[in-house]
Amino acid sequence: MINKILIYMCLYSLICVAPAKAAESHGVSHPDRLTYKPLRFTPPQSKRFTLENGIVLYVLEDHELPLVNVSAIFRTGSVNDPALKAGLAELTHRVMRTGGTQSLSGDALDDQLAFHGISLNFSAEMDMGSAHLSLLKQDLDLGIDLFSQILMHPRFAEEKLQLAKDLYIEDLRSLPDDPPKYAFREFRKLLYRDNPRGNLSSLLSFKGIQRSDLIDFHKHLFYPQNVMLAITGDVTEAEAISLVRRYLGGWQASGRAEATPTPGNEKNAVIHYLYKETPQSVVVTGQLAPSKRNQDFYAFTVLNFILGGGGFRSRIFQEVRSDRGLAYSTGSFYKARHDYGAFGAYALTKSSSTTTVLSLLNDIVEGVKVKGVTKRELSWAKESINNSFIFSFQATDQIASQQMILEYDHLPQDFLTKYPAQIDKVTPEDLQRTASRYLTREKAVTLVLGNEKTFDKPLSTLGEVKRIRGDL
Repeated sequence: MINKILIYMCLYSLICVAPAKAAESHGVSHPDRLTYKPLRFTPPQSKRFTLENGIVLYVLEDHELPLVNVSAIFRTGSVNDPALKAGLAELTHRVMRTGGTQSLSGDALDDQLAFHGISLNFSAEMDMGSAHLSLLKQDLDLGIDLFSQILMHPRFAEEKLQLAKDLYIEDLRSLPDDPPKYAFREFRKLLYRDNPRGNLSSLLSFKGIQRSDLIDFHKHLFYPQNVMLAITGDVTEAEAISLVRRYLGGWQASGRAEATPTPGNEKNAVIHYLYKETPQSVVVTGQLAPSKRNQDFYAFTVLNFILGGGGFRSRIFQEVRSDRGLAYSTGSFYKARHDYGAFGAYALTKSSSTTTVLSLLNDIVEGVKVKGVTKRELSWAKESINNSFIFSFQATDQIASQQMILEYDHLPQDFLTKYPAQIDKVTPEDLQRTASRYLTREKAVTLVLGNEKTFDKPLSTLGEVKRIRGDL
């Protein structure tokens, strides 16, 4: 259904929408001078239900293919890890899936899923746990049955737990061999210092986690009021409700989901240096930013796009890579959540240009505060953001999941439908005000990974330097 809508919209834009200017006498107008009517797309709305035991269910029908997707989110995540047992959430979610249920061993469960071509996985992020089930309509009853058994009665088999721990430990041991990944991990720890989000797993924490810890984590955080489901595809609302009631309606467990404190944005005008014997350096600098519930979210989204999130035409990419050839990967990122956001600018560069690149990143960020942005940059950013917006809704499972996450994040249900209009309202003054409010040098967290012996200049020429040691 959604793919057809997108195809029709593309055909309309190609066939029915004429450029504002006709072809010039000696050829076609330059692409940058062509204008089109703006694309607008309003995604269909899924239906929301609440079961008697508190499970929230979203349903969106799409009978084009005999496929069904079930997405689930849980108010869990690594933020719920005990201080000395970081990694517990990841292990719990993984072993829920691999360890089997009370009636099925992990291997027997794998065989059932493989025989019917059913895809089922569980995973944990920083602020959320999730699961996804994808299967043919003919196997829907079986799939929901298996999913519900895992959700309510995981076995947490000891041998599967040990295997998962071994895999995570091996990943950690190899982390220093991936400098960008290593650097961004350490940057996260610094950005969320003194907050549960900065409590990252380690070799020691994984080794200390026992099966009883997984059982306790599941007992306290997996219960009906802490679960949201989205069922989409070749299924009716009545079928979806009936299946969930049949397999999960009798689930009466209780638990305790605790609120996580919002990270603080304290002064931190220090350059953190992490030694690594490598011919390249990783430079990351950033700070906390507005949340999705903050009205500055829209202006900061556009600001980040212009600074470095917009790819080839963004300022950071143009100045650091295209004009000066100082980095093989560079840009910026902005991740907004319901109660806070995180922004960062980064560059992967050769050692002999490390300090120059950090100085340049700082100047580019400072420049947007002083000089603002051009009308051309603003127009390009807003058009690009809104034109790519519709591609967030290419399938019904994406639509229902996003609408479900709006509730998870305590955002209004019209947040997505109003998003393009809010982006359109952003002005140059909004960008300059937002940049001045949030992009403050004294609160920026800066991390440089590399070999200081080969840097072009000492990092101390840009400020106080603190040597840190990567804690694995």
